[in-house]
Amino acid sequence: MGNRTERVMLVCVLLLVVSMTTQSSVFHNNKAAALTNPQDDGQKLTRNNLEQPSFPVTQQSPSDTNQAAFKNVALPSMAITSQSTNLRAIFKQVENSVVQITRKLPTAAFNPLNPQTTNATAQGSGFIYDNQGHIITNGHVVRDAKIVDATFVDGNRYTAKVLGTDIYGDIAVLQISQNNTQQVLPSLKPLVIGNSSKLEVGDQVIAIGNPFGLSDTMTTGIVSGIGRLIPGAGFSIPNTIQTDAPINPGNSGGPLLNMQGQVIGMNTAILSGTDTFSGIGFAIPADTITKIVPSLIEKGQFVHPYLGLSAATLTSDLAQNLTGGPAATNLKGAVVDTITKNGPADKAGVHGSTVDQYAKKHPGDIIIAVDGHNITRIDDLISYIDQHKSIGDNITLTVYRNGHTIALKATLTPRPSPLPFLIVRSAPPSPIPGPPRQPPSAQTPHP
Repeated sequence: MGNRTERVMLVCVLLLVVSMTTQSSVFHNNKAAALTNPQDDGQKLTRNNLEQPSFPVTQQSPSDTNQAAFKNVALPSMAITSQSTNLRAIFKQVENSVVQITRKLPTAAFNPLNPQTTNATAQGSGFIYDNQGHIITNGHVVRDAKIVDATFVDGNRYTAKVLGTDIYGDIAVLQISQNNTQQVLPSLKPLVIGNSSKLEVGDQVIAIGNPFGLSDTMTTGIVSGIGRLIPGAGFSIPNTIQTDAPINPGNSGGPLLNMQGQVIGMNTAILSGTDTFSGIGFAIPADTITKIVPSLIEKGQFVHPYLGLSAATLTSDLAQNLTGGPAATNLKGAVVDTITKNGPADKAGVHGSTVDQYAKKHPGDIIIAVDGHNITRIDDLISYIDQHKSIGDNITLTVYRNGHTIALKATLTPRPSPLPFLIVRSAPPSPIPGPPRQPPSAQTPHP
């Protein structure tokens, strides 16, 4: 009897071992298929998560393992659902506040093979600024036009007058025609302008506009960088926001929003070799919009402060030509190239670069601080003046010259007319400019 019992127990144990071995083999096969099959999507990955416990099996019962795995799958699903719901809510909140801007292009010579050349237009985006019918967009969207069309999401189209343009900041303000004010003003929903100074790299953002004429388009991404310097109309535009949210021709002038639906920037440019999005876009920060727009509404213009020099970030190659020994090679700052005659920098005694009789160029003064704030790159100098200074303000430049540090005081004046500084470019087919033509080490005209 005892031998029979032992044989039965032995058979049961062998069956159990075979069962466990087979089950383990199935798990491994499923896991391999889920990871190697490129067509597998969330379903296979979810099942694989359920099959892969968070802790060793020997420390959990089967029910504990399944519960832990279920929680790991459920939490991301809930987060994704919540985020999607939030994005939908934000779009519904702002869609009636974003418009498509249409500008008529100058009439070209009539081409019988293409009669549509007489009705050519350029399109961009814009957004409602206030209840008085003011619309914000990019300066390069309207260019020199006096009248444009603004089309809302419901298809209603209104004539808008260009009140003012800041060519240096690439900002323009439109006013819906007086003939339409009684009809449209009560229904306007201005967007809330947020605080762009609080942005950090990694913050989620939303771009809304009309890429390639496709109205009511939303894309999402993150803040990829802050404080970027991009080329403008003869002078650089400072403090721009870099984002990977897809923006394309037609997005110019549209809002860049935070996850509260507030405007933290205006989509302006892309860095691309094809005039389409390649992962790097730029937006003018909301703080700049807040500073410039009231003046455009009141006066039709915004006058920037002017220092009157061009400079570039000091590189190791340039530092090797400085006098002062090892200390000079470790300097950080902006090396001055040219000085505007009788400008603020010239009157303050700033020295630009020189060329000797052997055609060798020698660097000018190195600006290492402004008003006690250290300057590491040319971006720092331009951003400081743009954010903190106005016409008539005094600034103190700390410069390095021939092994010595000197403090020079300058008084900022109004920036001259833009005409001498404009760069002539062939008109691109889209409102968004192409890649910056200026490498990081190029001389940058200062505000």
